[in-house]
Amino acid sequence: MAKRDYYEILGVPRNASAEELKSAFRRLARQYHPDINKDADAEERFKEINEAYAVLSDPERRATYDRYGFEGLKGMGGMPDFTTVDFSDFADLFGDLFGFGSFSRSSRRSRNSPRRGADLQIQVNLTFEEAVFGVDKEITITRDEICQTCNGSGAEPGTTPTRCATCNGTGEIRQVRQTLLGSMVQVTTCPTCGGTGETISTPCHVCHGRGLERKTRQKVVSIPGGVDSGTQIRLAGEGQPGANGGPNGSLYIAINVQPHKYFRRRENDILLDLDINVAQAVLGAEVEVPTVDGPVKLRIPPGTQPGKVLRMKGKGVPHLRGNGRGDQLVMVNVSIPTHLTAEQRHLFEQLAKSLGTDAHPQERSFMDWLKEAMGG
Repeated sequence: MAKRDYYEILGVPRNASAEELKSAFRRLARQYHPDINKDADAEERFKEINEAYAVLSDPERRATYDRYGFEGLKGMGGMPDFTTVDFSDFADLFGDLFGFGSFSRSSRRSRNSPRRGADLQIQVNLTFEEAVFGVDKEITITRDEICQTCNGSGAEPGTTPTRCATCNGTGEIRQVRQTLLGSMVQVTTCPTCGGTGETISTPCHVCHGRGLERKTRQKVVSIPGGVDSGTQIRLAGEGQPGANGGPNGSLYIAINVQPHKYFRRRENDILLDLDINVAQAVLGAEVEVPTVDGPVKLRIPPGTQPGKVLRMKGKGVPHLRGNGRGDQLVMVNVSIPTHLTAEQRHLFEQLAKSLGTDAHPQERSFMDWLKEAMGG
């Protein structure tokens, strides 16, 4: 029976990239593996798929096949021997199908190679002013550190760990299994030593064989001005210790800013609601308003309308990455008195007579007021 074109078998174009070939192979291998697909022709299809990929994934064989077809491959010593094909890129695929642990070159990396330590995270609460101007905060860090008693060996001082007799110090157990693709090596962590390659007969009395002891330390951290809730500050090397000489992880400080009695924040601007009376709104006034820098005099222009936003330049939050500060936006609210003295009522009645009793439709909508209030 005539052989099918390899590109047709994998369902890819002739200019398919290596990644496209790999993706097609993985999909079809899962679909037609005999342990999953019980159709009568599944095994043949599975072999056909592997043969096609074995050729097309090899740059030299693919170039020969593209130029000369199947006849050219015969000149290279026949079809590829699947017992010699390197399937190191597909450990997860064959692990799913055969229940293996890890395979080939990826599993041969030393289990004693340096590994980075895990990251830690803590939360720091700041007042509104601390977030604006920055602050030095003392934080508490609880983490593992190298045991000072055994210097990280895990063995009681005066004793030493010994090479694991089960894995002979490799930390791995290897078994060869026969599959449709040839001999495959199953690699699992040594159950005796847990992958370290060593066993400890007399564990350290402080760390109980871990080589690490739990420590709590205090550290002063400088938090820059301009941070806000959700900001994270990274302290490199302050996380969990690395393994086998690897670097420590990082400590991430998550900032939480407590609400203020008066101020709200919008990016680098500070928002403040300010109540003034009718006379101040009509005649204008100079009032004292709070800012994060302390009380500051603010001029209220005559005829100020409810919802008017007055901008105080440079009284906002410092830019976290850059120079300068935002502004303080003061939204004016005209407070209408609900209880009047006899004198106040008389004055308002005189004012009402002079102003007249006509009412006029609003020229500006509520949305116009809202946009102005929000700085638009």
